Amino acid sequence: MSPFLVDAAECCWPGALAAGLGAAVLPWLRRDSTTARAIVVAAVLALMWRYIVWRWTSTLPPFGFTLDTLVALVFILVETAALVGATISFFFLSRVCDRSAEVEANLGWLTALPTPPLIDVFICTYNEEEAILEQTIVGALAMDYPNYRLWTLDDGRRPWLEALCARLGCGYITRAGNAHAKAGNINNALGRVAGLEPPPDFVAILDADFVPTPNFLTRATTLFREDDVGVVQTPQHFANPDPMQRNLSLARVWPDEQRYFFDVIMASKDAWGAAFCCGTSSIVRFAPLVQMGGFPTDSVTEDYLLTLRLKRIGYRTVYLNERLSLGLAPEGLREYIVQRSRWCLGFMQICVGRSGPLRPGNGLSLVDRFILSETFLHWAANHCYRLLGLALPLSYFLFGIAAVRADASDTLYNFLPFFIAQTQAVAWLSGARSLPIMGDLGLLLAATSVVKAVWQGLTKPQGQKFVVTAKGGDRSRRYVQMRVLAPFLTLLALTIVGVCHAFILDPPSDLRGAASLPLFWSWYNIFILTLACVVCIEQPRLRRSERFDGRGSVARLVVDGRPAYYLIEDISTGGMRLRGIAPAAVGAELTLLLDGKPLKAAVARAGATEFAIAVEDGFEARAAMIRAVYSGRYDPGVAEINPARVAVGVARRLFG
Repeated sequence: MSPFLVDAAECCWPGALAAGLGAAVLPWLRRDSTTARAIVVAAVLALMWRYIVWRWTSTLPPFGFTLDTLVALVFILVETAALVGATISFFFLSRVCDRSAEVEANLGWLTALPTPPLIDVFICTYNEEEAILEQTIVGALAMDYPNYRLWTLDDGRRPWLEALCARLGCGYITRAGNAHAKAGNINNALGRVAGLEPPPDFVAILDADFVPTPNFLTRATTLFREDDVGVVQTPQHFANPDPMQRNLSLARVWPDEQRYFFDVIMASKDAWGAAFCCGTSSIVRFAPLVQMGGFPTDSVTEDYLLTLRLKRIGYRTVYLNERLSLGLAPEGLREYIVQRSRWCLGFMQICVGRSGPLRPGNGLSLVDRFILSETFLHWAANHCYRLLGLALPLSYFLFGIAAVRADASDTLYNFLPFFIAQTQAVAWLSGARSLPIMGDLGLLLAATSVVKAVWQGLTKPQGQKFVVTAKGGDRSRRYVQMRVLAPFLTLLALTIVGVCHAFILDPPSDLRGAASLPLFWSWYNIFILTLACVVCIEQPRLRRSERFDGRGSVARLVVDGRPAYYLIEDISTGGMRLRGIAPAAVGAELTLLLDGKPLKAAVARAGATEFAIAVEDGFEARAAMIRAVYSGRYDPGVAEINPARVAVGVARRLFG
């Protein structure tokens, strides 16, 4: 056998063993079993710490006052911090909670009450356009809960919005200024509704772009049966693809980035009693909210802080993992980065404030402190680690700085088992909602802005401005985010130059020696930087409204007085695509019977096996379509996640 094959067998067998065990065992384990989850997590943590010990004991340069030592220490400290955060995260993933059965058990209690609790629903808005707000208000007015009042909280003081609310029958509240941004807007409304007779029992929070399903209030309110529940949080699902989905052409095969957080992480946090308010799509008990003076204003992430402050006076947050609302994901890369940076800044403000994880006597449990610490490390360490991972191979090629003293064989022997086990475990725990490359890409896109936000939040927590995530606007043209793209292009060019210089102009004598690790590392960085550059090229949104999967529903059309039935392939607020042969020529008028309501429509497109109809653009028709699309019957998400289809989609975007 050749020396190369012998070396490959010696360094790769632990990784191959981990891959084989994972493939053989994981499909037979129940994902909702705490025992199974704990065993999987324990195996990953054992391999993770095997790797960490190897890094500290075998890969550092000899200690001395040299640049190699300084860079090596900075990198390994950041890497260790990131892996400590991952350790805490994996530990809490060993449990998961599903409250749907509790909801079903409590529905009888809620419906048996003589008078259901009164809920004031707040739609928080600042600068969103009319089409977005009309959609949210119409959807909210269609909720089937029997005792609620709907209010639009306008921090933009727009006369047209006041007129829209009056026309639709929605309450309207505004204020003179914008102090404390969203938290101040909500607190102003709390003062208004507290003076009404009767005052509410609960308040529900909706962002301007989040349309609730008809059963949102009914299902979420059942979890307030226990008196110590202060907040019921539901997940944020999205009707549109986020920038990674859209710009990599993955909208049909890869879920939005927040699915891993809301479908997996939040359900696990809830199992440990550590779920927290995420703002929109939540319901809050009114009395303790007033008792503590409303939403906290000492962080731009007032929602998370609300949970911590309520916990201090004896109220907990629970999480109902059901799709009960649909909103808009950041529609552009700049908005995506702004949103992540705001979340990071707000969390840093929490950490240095009186509710921080290291502050004694603030009423936080040990679990809360660990989870807050893990989130801090996510923002502060993971993004730094991603940036350092780009810089270290470059420092070796361009300046000869060897911060990691290990060849490829040793690295594969110690790193590969951990990497494979972690990848398989996360895919199993999350139902494939997390993949390493997509996770690294998400970190990289916002890394520089997040690192800046970490520094601002820790050094100057007060006086930071709340930046609203822009929604709507013209997205019909391709647009290149040059300010974001330029650093990625520069790093990509430098990495390619470094590889060419080291392995073409000045080739090393031993590719299995110290130079091999930077080489393999650089190839990965070239790939991830290429993806980042592609994401910076914003693809146009050609459709006026997003399409939802028809999920086998049937549409009833009336053409020349004759009814006809067709399976719905997909539906939007502007029309639908139907399976079958068009019943009339393109442009011909027909009637769509939608939930018993006749709507004027026309054939917009006709093919051999399918056709599309467009509904007239009048308010009554729009409202009917909004109520239907956001009824919960249709699904805008990815039904099944297949990593192979994700890889094919990325390849097509890069080379197609």
